[in-house]
Amino acid sequence: MNRTTARILLTLLLAVLAAPAAAHPFHGAGPGFAAGLAHPFLGLDHLLAMVAVGVWAAQIGGRALWAVPLSFVGTMLAGGVLGLAGFTLPGVEPMIAASVLVLGLLVVSGWKTGAAPGALLVAFFALFHGLAHAAALPLDASAVTYALGFVLATATLHTAGIGAGSGLNKWSRIAGAPIALAGGWLLVQSIA
Repeated sequence: MNRTTARILLTLLLAVLAAPAAAHPFHGAGPGFAAGLAHPFLGLDHLLAMVAVGVWAAQIGGRALWAVPLSFVGTMLAGGVLGLAGFTLPGVEPMIAASVLVLGLLVVSGWKTGAAPGALLVAFFALFHGLAHAAALPLDASAVTYALGFVLATATLHTAGIGAGSGLNKWSRIAGAPIALAGGWLLVQSIA
């Protein structure tokens, strides 16, 4: 393992260990765009899931490199619109935590599903992430600018994950372990 890989893994591990207990801390960083942009970066669950989507897409390769992240972003946006329209599902927080666990395990396993099955799997989880984003919309925020912020943040995190997955090559599977561990911890916290 080279030094860059070791530093990335250490950073991920420290981020997991330093994470707050709540699944959605510090949201509502300001109205509109700023709040939407902050949401994925300030919630450990969203941050790890979105990076894991990118890493897994890089592992699958081919069309999945764009189809998997695009499916997540599109379905998350649709979930946000549904949430703003009043649609709800039970267990949003546990499902988001489960997404971190499952995506971490997919990265660890290096399972290459192909573009379509991978896109469908992440779309399932993205619906719950979108509903959570809608619930976090500050009362004084514009839904459109908020959505632009969280879509930009999500795409940025997916791109970072793709870069990490491509750069780490065979070592990218190791990055899934702290993500899966954090997902398990978040899942316990969300149902406790």
